Amino acid sequence: MQGLTEFLPVSSSGHLVLMQAYLGLDEPMVFFDVLLHVGTLLSVLVVYRRDIAAMARETISAAADRFKNLQQFPHARTFLMIVVANVPTALMGVTLENHFERLFGSPFIVGVMLLVTGAILFATRGKNDGGKEESFITVREALIIGVAQGCAITPGISRAGMTIAIALFLGIKRESAARFSFLLSVPAILGALLLKSRHLAELDGNLQIYLLGSAVSFIVGTLALIWLINIVKRGKLIWFSWYVWAVGTLAIVSYF
Repeated sequence: MQGLTEFLPVSSSGHLVLMQAYLGLDEPMVFFDVLLHVGTLLSVLVVYRRDIAAMARETISAAADRFKNLQQFPHARTFLMIVVANVPTALMGVTLENHFERLFGSPFIVGVMLLVTGAILFATRGKNDGGKEESFITVREALIIGVAQGCAITPGISRAGMTIAIALFLGIKRESAARFSFLLSVPAILGALLLKSRHLAELDGNLQIYLLGSAVSFIVGTLALIWLINIVKRGKLIWFSWYVWAVGTLAIVSYF
């Protein structure tokens, strides 16, 4: 479930809440959820390994040049915008962490937020492909995308759906919007892992099972990521709005 839904714009956290409720798991398994996200984090590192390597090389070169001529280092500039975008996400995650964690036990809230996600995806209908590469994203635009990512801490709000949709609205090319969104998830997931490290006690004797879940999320997530990149290039994000509306409606109805 994590592998399928992390990159598809349908909210992986929301699906995990609904799946745990369906399986009769009374307590939110927060650290296990984070380990599943680590599996899909590895998917990003594999699929975008060349971009990540280029960002590392150019950032070192740009730092040696004291970041005076960033136009010569587009990948380094992209990296800096990823850092900027994650600032509001980190602030929202730290200050609102307890509030968001309580939502992980509410299938009803998940259902409502899935309806919101569907509306955002539907709004991309007919959106023409922009002309801006991710290396030309401004600080203001990076902050806006970062706030969108922060809102996705709420289960039911899709991180991928929010960040890609907002990037498209800002005039960023479809493929670049997808690439920036998924690279943006790397520090966000690492930050979540750090925040949830206190939940290590949950591992108990289930370490092998947890690692198996993480491995499965990596394999399935890699395939889902490649598939979604092609869908975004074709401008078909709207396909997923119908799905999340259906799941959200079922979650709300089943609550009553």
